[in-house]
Amino acid sequence: MNWTKNDPRAFTTYEQRAITTAMRAMERVMRQPGSMLSSPGVVGSFLRLKLSTLPFEVFAVLYVDSQNQLIAFEEAFRGTLNQTAVYPREIVKRALMHNAAAVIFAHNHPSGAPEPSQADRMLTDVLKRALQLIDVATLDHVIVAGNRCYSFAEHGQI
Repeated sequence: MNWTKNDPRAFTTYEQRAITTAMRAMERVMRQPGSMLSSPGVVGSFLRLKLSTLPFEVFAVLYVDSQNQLIAFEEAFRGTLNQTAVYPREIVKRALMHNAAAVIFAHNHPSGAPEPSQADRMLTDVLKRALQLIDVATLDHVIVAGNRCYSFAEHGQI
């Protein structure tokens, strides 16, 4: 991160270690047999740990099996302060490689506003249609902005 030591957004070394430890523990728990991504709230908590402090946009994908258990979390594309280029072909290839039954898309809004843009909605539709061709379901698209999340599924947009 490019924040200075006196910046109130900067984490102390102790806080950085705690966040890293929490992320590893959460990923380990989600990969346990019987653990599943059971609700937008569970997914949102995980994604806030992963994406909320980044000063640039990241588009990530959670690949899950038929029981909604996490197979993999991958940062698919990294962008600038307010945009990221996303290539559907690459998402389809990775879903096939992971033998995923479904996916959850996620990206962050460093601006702090979690509401989706028209471009976010259009991208979700394009990705959803591409994955339908290979029988991979789209469960959600979550936008993380600071400590808030916007779930397309919770708002009936998936």
